[in-house]
Amino acid sequence: MVTREKLIEITESVLNDYAKIRYRYGQVERQSVFDRDKGRFLLMIDGWENGKRVHGCLIDVQIKNDKLWIERDGTEDGVGLEFEKLGVPKSQIVLAWYPEKIRPEDGFAVR
Repeated sequence: MVTREKLIEITESVLNDYAKIRYRYGQVERQSVFDRDKGRFLLMIDGWENGKRVHGCLIDVQIKNDKLWIERDGTEDGVGLEFEKLGVPKSQIVLAWYPEKIRPEDGFAVR
């Protein structure tokens, strides 16, 4: 089992890596927002693309009960797989955007 402190370290590392990826079009920035005390980690996008405002959350991860709860995952391959590659077992990763009855099918934690 990965400790809370290690979960924080891994989550910040993964989100900071995603923040370095340049947005393909327009003037859109990626910004990491971390609240270590409350266990909330966000990757936001903010800017303009083709004359339209772009603002939103790309990744939202919470640490609850020593597990990573992925509330939002706007990545192509899935940020949960990144966490797993860095040593977080699937039993500590919850794909929270899925309804609880579907979660057992993905191999990750249910809750």
